[in-house]
Amino acid sequence: MDKKKRVSKEESAKLELPPSMTVKQLADALRTEPVKIIKSLMRKGVMVSINQTLDFETASATAVDLGFDVKAQEDRVALPSRRRGAKGKLATRPPVVTVMGHVDHGKTSLLDAIRKTNVTAQEAGAITQHIGAYQALVNDRKITFLDTPGHEAFTVMRARGAQATDIVVLVVAADDGVMPQTVEAANHAKAAQVPIVVAINKIDKPDTDPERVKQQLTDLGLVVEEWGGDTVCVPISAKQGQGITDLLENLFLVADILELKADPDTAAEGVVIEATLDKTRGPLATLLVQKGALKLGDVVVAGTAWGKIKAMFDDKGKRVNRAGPSTPVGVLGLNDVARSGDLFVVLPDEHQARSLAEKQQHAMPRSKMSLSALSSQISHGQLKELTIVLKTDVEGSIEPIKTSIERLGTEKVKVRVIHAASGSITESDVLLASASGGIIIGFNTPTSPGATQLANVEAVGIQHYNVIYKLIEDMEKTLQGMLEPTYGDVLSGRAEIRAVFSSSKLGKVAGIYIMEGTARRDAQVKVLRQTKVVSESRVSSLKRFKDDVAEVAAGLEAGLGIEGAADFQVGDIVEFYRRERIS
Repeated sequence: MDKKKRVSKEESAKLELPPSMTVKQLADALRTEPVKIIKSLMRKGVMVSINQTLDFETASATAVDLGFDVKAQEDRVALPSRRRGAKGKLATRPPVVTVMGHVDHGKTSLLDAIRKTNVTAQEAGAITQHIGAYQALVNDRKITFLDTPGHEAFTVMRARGAQATDIVVLVVAADDGVMPQTVEAANHAKAAQVPIVVAINKIDKPDTDPERVKQQLTDLGLVVEEWGGDTVCVPISAKQGQGITDLLENLFLVADILELKADPDTAAEGVVIEATLDKTRGPLATLLVQKGALKLGDVVVAGTAWGKIKAMFDDKGKRVNRAGPSTPVGVLGLNDVARSGDLFVVLPDEHQARSLAEKQQHAMPRSKMSLSALSSQISHGQLKELTIVLKTDVEGSIEPIKTSIERLGTEKVKVRVIHAASGSITESDVLLASASGGIIIGFNTPTSPGATQLANVEAVGIQHYNVIYKLIEDMEKTLQGMLEPTYGDVLSGRAEIRAVFSSSKLGKVAGIYIMEGTARRDAQVKVLRQTKVVSESRVSSLKRFKDDVAEVAAGLEAGLGIEGAADFQVGDIVEFYRRERIS
């Protein structure tokens, strides 16, 4: 709500403006928000930033439009601009934008349209992308786009401590509307608390209904401005190039409201966008500078990689010697391939860089986040908000479980479900929970093997339930800080059934190949057919040739008997579990 008071008619009649002033200074003089000034000028076709200087005619016309009477100041000089850059002070930086959305809704087409439409005056053709990010120049203002493959990459950066994006563009096709990946992308962006600008694409196609899309967005909690909300929504056709300029103008408007600033003169800090091993040039990393200036010859530490920058080039492949805030550059000179999402810093010398990289390499792994661990944090007053990713077997289970969980929140600890969907627990869910410092709750739904492995790496707890009252009971105890340690299944190995035999003593026996981990004689097992669990039991026998063995390692074959499990066939996957205390 706007807390600033309107001036009275008597005061507005006496309003005096200087010969020139910034948009921010004009807003202060009119006792309104800068965004109202910017929008008013946009309607006249004038694009400005919050720190841009206006002449008297433009400023006075804007004031009159907003209901003020204006006259020129006499014998006064204009207020100085608040833009700072010299002597190590803050200066406005370009916004960094990530484009997300459902597959085939036009993310790539939009980025291509921006490349072709917005190129520098020195270039005859489209910007050629050489690194995983690029800059476009619009009306003498730069804007940086991260060309990530999806919301997973966006969240990987958050999971590793980097908040690389200022604004998210959510692309939704006007003919398809909101789809499952749209919901995921929106929830990933909301969890990161990043402003979302919606681009309704493919409006050139017949029989499209943008209003239906806006209603679906409202169901996601994204209420568009024209319906009284604060979500900027722009209709576009990436294929026809329609609405691209309007979208870019709105991105700059959001950026101006955010007042993005950075010190351009200090030692550089930032994030690794992507990194690869070039066969001829060695480790190659794309770095996004977030603070300071990165220079040729700087000594950099990026996660566990370090080195002196030998070469640096921009998104067009041109060699550069310096990169300021919000600028993406490719660099050569690191001793190893960095990880996407690793933070980088510039240090005074190579000795310090090597020492820091080694410390980060030997850093202690994080303890696994579980309900009991969260309960302990709550009891010690260390946790103020419990974030949850909820996955269920069917859509109908989502709302009652989500509502029941969120109602348990107290003044002491809030409960927030940041993503809820039906289907198996995936790697994307794990990344979102990791980045948000939360846990995953699965109701009657399996966890994909990749998600299980990633959860172990990222120290994310996954709690499985098949009875709602037990889920709610555990949540209540967690919030009261009283939950006792529990026991859970930990995946120890996976095998494929390649043959099925009949045995007079054991009944049905499977010939298996251990794909990963270890198959153990004392393990519990789940038999999966096309990711669905068809049976659960225990191992009754495990043999190598004719010998009984305690375990069989990956890469070997074995004979497997399962207690009372006749329902398995060639091609099924067997998962081996051990029970462990989750503390």
